[in-house]
Amino acid sequence: MDFGRLVTAMVTPFSADGSIDWDTTGRLLTYLIDDQSSDSIVVCGTTGESPTLTDDEKRDLFTYAVKHAGGRCKIIAGTGSNDTAHSIHLTKIAEQCGVDAVLLVAPYYNKPTQEGLYQHFKAIAESTMLPVMLYNVPGRTIISLSAATTLRLAQLPNVIATKECASLDQVTEIVTGAPEGFRVYSGDDSAALPALAVGAHGVVSVASHVVGKPMKAMIQAYLEGNAALAAKLHGENLPVFKGLFDLPNPVLVKAALALRGLPVGGVRLPLVAANESEIATLRQVLN
Repeated sequence: MDFGRLVTAMVTPFSADGSIDWDTTGRLLTYLIDDQSSDSIVVCGTTGESPTLTDDEKRDLFTYAVKHAGGRCKIIAGTGSNDTAHSIHLTKIAEQCGVDAVLLVAPYYNKPTQEGLYQHFKAIAESTMLPVMLYNVPGRTIISLSAATTLRLAQLPNVIATKECASLDQVTEIVTGAPEGFRVYSGDDSAALPALAVGAHGVVSVASHVVGKPMKAMIQAYLEGNAALAAKLHGENLPVFKGLFDLPNPVLVKAALALRGLPVGGVRLPLVAANESEIATLRQVLN
């Protein structure tokens, strides 16, 4: 399974009443594939506000995304949680919906040991035939999946990738020790180019909602040996990479899409929309 180099973690469009806006979801999927050059799309990840989506909404989003993409890109379903049994349940639903793979976040709040993390991911992976991408994001989950545990999980036949948001040192350790074919993706837009330099395969991105094509060009320039151009593109887009995270994700990427002419609605509580001052700052960043 090849997810490509640029994977977008997609926002979930909402109507004014807070329900999923299906027409806009379709437009957004087409925009991300055709206009922003996404190779794969994560549905119901953190950027998709997964904590506030019901299981039924997730099932419907998985089904809709698979049908609408029509094979133009891979659809990766966010099915991880801090409850192993529930994660297995969601993963089985995603498999029935025809997704290409699942993204499994490290279990938050419970604070398991490394052995607990291993057993959690192993149980989910063994419950499905789908390829698995691990997701280590210590800033949100408190705990961190160590490089050693990641490499242990990489020995499982369908654990084929990880989205890594810890240090560049950890990315390097995983790349160095990984079995052939195991792919490491940066989960941090700002770290995408440095991660490529130490052997990462690509990035699972939020900024690709608005600067997908420049990011794809940056990756391609690096792969073709033009480090100077890659660095130039990285530098030009760094304000966007950083600015979109001045508020909790996905508040500002939703605001950015509205500024770019593709309004996707607001966010669900406990997140709140950006105020006028914050949007003015974002407008300057995008310009």
